[in-house]
Amino acid sequence: MAASVRLLVRRLVRLSHKSVTSSAATVSCRPGCCLGPSSSRCFSDAAEDRSTHFGFETVPEAEKAKRVYKVFENVAQKYDVMNDAMSLGVHRLWKDMLLHVMHPQPGARLLDVAGGTGDISFRFLDYVSYQQERRKRRAAGSSQTPSWQDISDKYPTDDRPQESRAVVCDINKEMLKMGKQRADSMGITSGLSWVVGDAEELPFDDDQFDIYTIAFGIRNVTHIDQTLQEALRVLKPGGRFMCLEFSKVTNPVLAKLYDAYSFQVIPVLGEVIAGDWKSYQYLVESIRKFPDQEEFKGMIEDAGFFCVRYFNFTGGVVALHSGFKL
Repeated sequence: MAASVRLLVRRLVRLSHKSVTSSAATVSCRPGCCLGPSSSRCFSDAAEDRSTHFGFETVPEAEKAKRVYKVFENVAQKYDVMNDAMSLGVHRLWKDMLLHVMHPQPGARLLDVAGGTGDISFRFLDYVSYQQERRKRRAAGSSQTPSWQDISDKYPTDDRPQESRAVVCDINKEMLKMGKQRADSMGITSGLSWVVGDAEELPFDDDQFDIYTIAFGIRNVTHIDQTLQEALRVLKPGGRFMCLEFSKVTNPVLAKLYDAYSFQVIPVLGEVIAGDWKSYQYLVESIRKFPDQEEFKGMIEDAGFFCVRYFNFTGGVVALHSGFKL
């Protein structure tokens, strides 16, 4: 209930801010236009003038979210198969590296935004489960000759860590549906939740999560800055932001090969495997419109994160950005 109220308040504040901004912009551009009965039309015109990119196409901001939603609704059924085909399976290594850098411990709470089919959350739960088993083995080994400290540590305490949990949040219901089906087929029945939510207006209270991840999703939002602000808000102090996303290839030769493969092969794979050329053409174009490693690092710092750094994978085809909320 509290989260819903906070979400409503944020939307009202944003609408108020947009109205003020639109008013100021209109007055400065067309003096006298907003004096009198025509003011409502001026505000409407200013809102319609705001545009963004949808791949290489320029579209009104209000239209982008709908078109992106339709893309992922179309590709949901074949999303995982296409990921394997497009990356030749390398996307699995990129995601494994994300978990290796994350190194989550038992008790951690993860929010996986744009996490649709659950890849990151499944890996997270496997990783913390492995860490728990590792701790148990160490404890069993040391219990052969316990010290007084070991014995005292085994007494019941109310400070035991909470169970690790992962929350998959995605705006697209079809993607979440596919993720739930995968979880059922893998026998994952606990520690996992599925939530419909917008990365730009998350339905969670402040300071809730230890780790925020978004893998191959942030380039599809309309306002990257707002998405980063929301990530900062829902993280606990000391929490970590981690973004895995396609980026700028650093090697000129590899860059040429990558461009040829992206524009000439991937849409064809989309048509053959998923019966959808246009959606995969958009996905390729959206990669080229996303900021490069240094520019995106600056955006994360501007949002309020500290100790921001990035790691290039496969020559910069993909970059992992990381930052902390202090």
